[in-house]
Amino acid sequence: MPTRHKVRQGEDVSGIAASYGVPVKKVLDHPENASLKSGRKGLTILLPGDVVVVPDREDREETAGTGQKTRFRKKSDKAMLRLKLLDDDFRPRANVKYKLVVGGKTTEGSTDGSGILKEPVPPGAAQGHLILDGKDVLPLSFAALDPADSMSGIRQRLSNLGFAAGEGDGPLDGKTRGALRRFQKKHGLAETGEADAATKAKLEEVHGT
Repeated sequence: MPTRHKVRQGEDVSGIAASYGVPVKKVLDHPENASLKSGRKGLTILLPGDVVVVPDREDREETAGTGQKTRFRKKSDKAMLRLKLLDDDFRPRANVKYKLVVGGKTTEGSTDGSGILKEPVPPGAAQGHLILDGKDVLPLSFAALDPADSMSGIRQRLSNLGFAAGEGDGPLDGKTRGALRRFQKKHGLAETGEADAATKAKLEEVHGT
């Protein structure tokens, strides 16, 4: 019988699937996740309290000759980390060399012309860090970002972009309104201090997620 898993802060679909020993594609394609998948943009970003249906694990049998040593290798899903790096003027940090360190493993590369890097990371990875140009060290927390249409997600994106907006999913307050106005002014939007549709769209565009 499928399991109804209640999402906790810091969990993503790849980590959930790995914890149950189920391929992430089977979780993504499960019909009971269709509604959540539609509302959460393919389950890429989940909110604590969301319920993800995990299908039963299917055991698999393999044959091997007797009296000989046989090695089986398990295929594991990878989660994809996607980051968009901007400078203080919100311009893409293009072609910047980086080192990504996750779980003791280091991967090297360069951002593309839009300041974007994409690297696979182990499912369920919680933290890591990014070293830019051999000097700037950025701590990373995976699966800690809430959906863009939630108040906590709006606050997180504003704060990540340098507009201190507070934390949590509580009602819109003075600190968050001030951050919204500063963001709106920076990007030529009506300075309402409200998280209206135009502001949410621009915030998601600039943040990259």
